[in-house]
Amino acid sequence: MSYLVISCSLNQSSYSKILAQEATLRLKQAAEEVEFIDLQQIPLPLCDGDRAYSDPNVTLIKNSIVHAQGIVLGVPIYNYDVNAACKNLIELTGKAWEGKAVGFACAAGSRSSYMSIMGLANSLILDYRCHILPRFLYTVESSFTDDKLEDTEIHQRLDILITELRRLTHGLFEKV
Repeated sequence: MSYLVISCSLNQSSYSKILAQEATLRLKQAAEEVEFIDLQQIPLPLCDGDRAYSDPNVTLIKNSIVHAQGIVLGVPIYNYDVNAACKNLIELTGKAWEGKAVGFACAAGSRSSYMSIMGLANSLILDYRCHILPRFLYTVESSFTDDKLEDTEIHQRLDILITELRRLTHGLFEKV
């Protein structure tokens, strides 16, 4: 199986990026093929419905999405929704998402916006027929110390997220 982990935060001290890096590490430890993309390192233009689609970075990321069967989105939650960079990514790459198994690792400022991922999940389901992992990871600042994930329960939940994503992906894409 081929996996892609995308860190969608543009913040240099991003907790969701730490989650994405941890997800990448766990997939590698499971001997899976995995690629890590950091939107801080590969800047994308704003989706303008026109020229932005031909940007070389858009093409690069779109090809990575097409190649992957399973995708983890490491996303920050701002104002009760995923950040604009994540939504822009999906607008730019569109049909490349079709049929993918997708899991979410979210970092937010408070516990009160834990349902915020549902708008994006619904869009991926309805627009691109993605298979959304029903268990997602939602963390807050107290789970991190000195830019490291320190919360034992969150580590365990991340292990479960990766295990379930692998199970879903293998179930969808392995030949019977």
